[in-house]
Amino acid sequence: MNILTNLFFQETKSKTSKKNTKSASTGLPPLTKSRRGIEIKSAKEIEIMRQSAKIVATVLKEISGMVEPGMTTADLDAYAEKRIREMDATPSFKGYYGFPASICASINHEVVHGIPNPKKVIRTGDVLKVDTGAYYQGYHGDSCITIAVGKVSAKTAKLIAVAEEALYKGIEQVKAGNYLLDIAGAIEDHVKANGYSVVEEFTGHGVGRKLHEEPSVFNFRTNQLPNVKLRAGMTLAIEPILNAGSKITRTLRDRWTVVTVDNSLSAQFEHTVLVTADGYEILTDRTKI
Repeated sequence: MNILTNLFFQETKSKTSKKNTKSASTGLPPLTKSRRGIEIKSAKEIEIMRQSAKIVATVLKEISGMVEPGMTTADLDAYAEKRIREMDATPSFKGYYGFPASICASINHEVVHGIPNPKKVIRTGDVLKVDTGAYYQGYHGDSCITIAVGKVSAKTAKLIAVAEEALYKGIEQVKAGNYLLDIAGAIEDHVKANGYSVVEEFTGHGVGRKLHEEPSVFNFRTNQLPNVKLRAGMTLAIEPILNAGSKITRTLRDRWTVVTVDNSLSAQFEHTVLVTADGYEILTDRTKI
């Protein structure tokens, strides 16, 4: 989940609140600004994150196998919350800065943060993005998939394929000693070579004790964000978002759902990744479930 644009609004709201205690309704820690900077996880912390990430991967793999036309995004949300809790975890997203659900379910021109709704019916040909997180023993896992619902056009299938390829192009650049711009450049080059645009308002992020930690893991070349050198023990949520048309987006009146300004399709993939001395480990790898 990447909520950088929404974060300003929600942080402003939270500063006016007198509450700063653990919420019984969400089970999540209080929303306080971290002063810890970029965290290097210990072996014990990494082992816990493997479990939180496995829970996320399990839920997404199950959802990808069960989606069919006629279901609603609320159906998927209910299933995800049930499964996350069955595995002794808490949905990371539910209640996070006021978000009302356990998954983000964004369809077609919806880019990110789509709110599940019992009236939002999934149809053949849809491009469905499902993003979720799990909070387990004090640590979060975070991942997103894009699902082609039923038969889709060749153009749609290509967009989804390139989005997933872009994620792995970025992940291939992960190892101690490399930089965030190595990840960003690999993603941007693959996206643009295929004629798509990278959404720049939303980025990946560090993940661990908090759902969103430093650093911002961007998907395009920029000198506006710190080009952090990667160190073994960092845990990063890498998540390229591609639009078939313009990279520009807008947020709907619900203050969460982000859509493309030209109604073009959007696709996204995300993994929680551990930086190792000689490479990486994909913690939310669904192929190992």
